[in-house]
Amino acid sequence: MGALSWPSEEELNGIRRTVSEMAGSGVEEVRVVVSPYRICPLGAHIDHQGGTVTAMTIDKGILLGFIPSGDTQVVLRSGQFKGEVRFRVDETQHPKHTLRENGEIHVNDSSTSQEECSWGNYARGALYALKSRGKELSQGIIGYICGSEGLDSSGVSSSAAVGVAYLLAFESANNILVSPSENIEYDRLIENEYLGLRNGILDQSAILLSRRGCLTCMNCKTKEHKLVDPPKLPKNHKLELQRAYRILLAFSGLKHALTKNPGYNRRVAECQEAARILLHKGGRCLIMLGEKVCGSFGYGNLEDDSILYEVVSVAGCFWKPKNGAPAVKWQVFDLTSFSIEPEAYDAHKCQLEADLAKRAEHYFSENMRVIKGLEAWASGNLEDFGNLITASGLSSIRNYECGCEPLIQLYEILLRTPGVFGARFSGAGFRGCCLAFVDAERADEAASFVREEYLKLQPQLAAQLNPQKAVLICDAGDCAHVICSN
Repeated sequence: MGALSWPSEEELNGIRRTVSEMAGSGVEEVRVVVSPYRICPLGAHIDHQGGTVTAMTIDKGILLGFIPSGDTQVVLRSGQFKGEVRFRVDETQHPKHTLRENGEIHVNDSSTSQEECSWGNYARGALYALKSRGKELSQGIIGYICGSEGLDSSGVSSSAAVGVAYLLAFESANNILVSPSENIEYDRLIENEYLGLRNGILDQSAILLSRRGCLTCMNCKTKEHKLVDPPKLPKNHKLELQRAYRILLAFSGLKHALTKNPGYNRRVAECQEAARILLHKGGRCLIMLGEKVCGSFGYGNLEDDSILYEVVSVAGCFWKPKNGAPAVKWQVFDLTSFSIEPEAYDAHKCQLEADLAKRAEHYFSENMRVIKGLEAWASGNLEDFGNLITASGLSSIRNYECGCEPLIQLYEILLRTPGVFGARFSGAGFRGCCLAFVDAERADEAASFVREEYLKLQPQLAAQLNPQKAVLICDAGDCAHVICSN
């Protein structure tokens, strides 16, 4: 297996020089965090229901050059955003949102500028996560952060890559030894608690656990993971598996955030409601009455005798009674802790209304595709692996009913692209890009074909993209790590 192409020595040296100038120190003192972006070939839209997913990193991502500041000061600059972020590691960091008693999410006022809020909060969130778990920090950092040049990172989990980068930098500067599993939890704290986002742990798990050439398999219910090695092929085989394919990222030009599109949250709620109904029809208990409001998720409407309660806040599990019933707080079990066997689904799926039936069908069929995909990968069968990715993409459109016209058009273009084994959305399909596994010997031809065909269908969106970056040819990457100068 050849050397990784990213980051290049030129990129590393450029960041070292920038940090050296910022800090007035020698370039040999600069450390660089390499935090890659990730893709999820199989396991679409089932992580929030405790499904099993697959992931790998790519040779593009976030670079954070830094040196310990020698005191408590943190000074940061960005290659993508203006301004300079400054704070101290001995400051107390408060979450950017609070949960009110009525269940509403309130965004706290901040004295920082709007520009800083757009990128400096991840560094503050990393400090919040570490200190909230008892980690003592005495050293700040002087750092410069940037993403892969010219790359629209929508759909490849750039936010998790940024959070992980800051965690590794603070830990390195303070000589704190932390396991990947701990950092997965710390990044969850950044996004869920500090920033108030509703995502899971797939992204940071892939970034922290992946190994080049392997497929990372993550059980989102148990949090267990394994690395599935590619097969050992005979020496006379034409190409090793790692060299037999490349990864295409085809960008749409759409950049609307998921939080502004109700479609994603609605799909999640429908999956949860389908799970609740299936558990109820199978005679499983979902809730218990109690005084304590727990921190797990609430799912749709729940009934207690003749009183119907509705969720006011998913995050806080606050419940508001209907029809004048007395106010009650519930302790709610997280539905992902319950297993719904395929046999139970087959027995009770006729009880689901049409939309919920589609969501459930996607969940159970996608779990099966993951199982078959792991077998195909381990045996080196890229054709079968690619066909399963394509089937995942089709189920995302037909059963999960996500995506939008430009992303669906990109998906369909990729399916008729020479050399493509399989394709699907990268992410939820409401913005960002599609991914494809492609025959390595036809990658350039495939990229040119996709650029030309997408331009015909979406000329305005295509015009917003850098022609050289509209379709990227990538290789599998490694896990996040820190490079220290020799």
